Amino acid sequence: MMLRVLATAFTLSCLAAAPALAAELEYVYPDQSVWTTRVDAKGEPDNPLLRLANVMFTQAGIKWTARGYPATRMFEVLKSGTAQFSMLVRAPALAECCLYGKNPVASTELRAYRQADTAALTAKEGLAGKRVALIRGYSYAGLKDFIADPANAVRTEEVTSHDAAFALLARDRVDYVLDYAGPAREVLAGHPISRVQSDLVSRLDVYLVLSKTYPDADAVIARLQAIADRLDKERILAGTVR
Repeated sequence: MMLRVLATAFTLSCLAAAPALAAELEYVYPDQSVWTTRVDAKGEPDNPLLRLANVMFTQAGIKWTARGYPATRMFEVLKSGTAQFSMLVRAPALAECCLYGKNPVASTELRAYRQADTAALTAKEGLAGKRVALIRGYSYAGLKDFIADPANAVRTEEVTSHDAAFALLARDRVDYVLDYAGPAREVLAGHPISRVQSDLVSRLDVYLVLSKTYPDADAVIARLQAIADRLDKERILAGTVR
């Protein structure tokens, strides 16, 4: 009897000392990719951050699902805690509800593409009075407020695809195309435009984002950041290592 009691007590103490299983989380991401024009077998954007998430969560022992949303809806589910994780540029709108990782895990560039005889864009004020192609679904790193201000007289052509934006540039229908470096590179590789040039508008660093409602959120995001810091992120994002 005494041995049974001791064995039971030992088992209970081991269970108490064992780490709790991490809660499952949902990773949400914008359904308009800033990384590529490619789509997967399901017709969804080929988001390279999904590959990074898979490695991180596997090493962290966290079960996860993923879903793309329009940007506005994505922010809503993160704010409400309905979804718990993302990888995004730092956004003041999430400061109250979410924690950010300390170091960026990826970066991209927003660039202005133009014909060689169009003036280089050195500041957003250079868009005033110009014809600009925009791709629907992007926030453009805060530039939309400047573009939408009637005082700046920016004439916009909003299109649904990267190809359509560059077709306008090729036909001299716009002065600038605002696009992200990855998709633009793919479009121009397939449909080159003679003498096209580009100017850096902003470099955008992407960080881990975790809802404060997730259990032990501070420790979990620190653990995910530590894992991300030691990974070969460039090769994972490129799909050359898993």
